Amino acid sequence: MDDTLGLLRIHISRGINLAVRDVRSSDPYVVVRMGKQKLRTRVVRKNLNPEWNENLTLSVADPDLPVKLAVYDRDRFSLDDKMGDAEFDIRPLLEAVRMAADLQGLEDGTVVKRVLPNRQNCLAEESCIIVSNGKVVQHMFLRLRNVECGEIQLQLQWVPVNPSREL
Repeated sequence: MDDTLGLLRIHISRGINLAVRDVRSSDPYVVVRMGKQKLRTRVVRKNLNPEWNENLTLSVADPDLPVKLAVYDRDRFSLDDKMGDAEFDIRPLLEAVRMAADLQGLEDGTVVKRVLPNRQNCLAEESCIIVSNGKVVQHMFLRLRNVECGEIQLQLQWVPVNPSREL
């Protein structure tokens, strides 16, 4: 835990218009990876617009590592089918956390930073990093790659573990 900069809390909200991998639907779940860490959500049965509303927490030692996300369809008698993947960079969130620390007392809803979709990221639309209840959070919609359709809605929050340590 000595080399940990902080914790990244990822709230996996929902999937939108996910791909069909069974006869008429899918049984999706999300796997999140960063470095050697791997976490996953529960399976939502027979749903192309699942609502997970789950929090997953990663320990961050290297902020340059991307967070990789993959969606799978749970199959009972064969290997699970991949339903797309995405990745995102946490550096904009950490920059906003540093900025917000310098701007104490920001009002709820204040936009600290905006991240625009481009060819290097999987954002489906502009992602705003805001102050919410005294914390810096980032809302994002990720467009899944390597699949015909689908997006994942999530929210990031930075949790410092050693406030005296520099990001």
